[in-house]
Amino acid sequence: MTPEWIEFGRGLAYGGAACSFGLAGIGSAWGIAIASHAAAGVMREKPELFGRMLVMIALPGTQGFYGFIAAILLMVQTGLIGGSSLKISFSNGLALLIVGFINGLAQLITAIYQGEASAAGISLVGRRPDAAGKAVLFPAFVETYAVLSLLGTILSIIFLTQPIMLQFLSK
Repeated sequence: MTPEWIEFGRGLAYGGAACSFGLAGIGSAWGIAIASHAAAGVMREKPELFGRMLVMIALPGTQGFYGFIAAILLMVQTGLIGGSSLKISFSNGLALLIVGFINGLAQLITAIYQGEASAAGISLVGRRPDAAGKAVLFPAFVETYAVLSLLGTILSIIFLTQPIMLQFLSK
């Protein structure tokens, strides 16, 4: 494996980190915007309900953090942060790019749907303020799948950067 291919593989892995963080951030911004629009509509009539809606407005933002966590782990495991000298082959870098992209895509989609679920919960709180505890469950169910994507990504990154896998994929 020539040094050029090692650096190309490393570049693909960093592309995966960028996809993970970038797509997750886009989804979080989009989801928060959806929930914020719904909250603004309720607050025109009942501004005192802001505190009950705050968690539902903020929940779609967690996917941005999940993308960031995955990106940092990818950069640490491949040597951008910490300076390890792992030899990332083309096939290993491609696998890490796909892992980062799939995580970013999952975080983007769940953040948007979580924003919509939050908007539904906010609408419910606007009509029935006593239902705030139940309403927060709508976006919380969507959060489950964002967390599962993060966990799968963490396990995949750790698996793909083990010395035995690096040797296997470099052949």
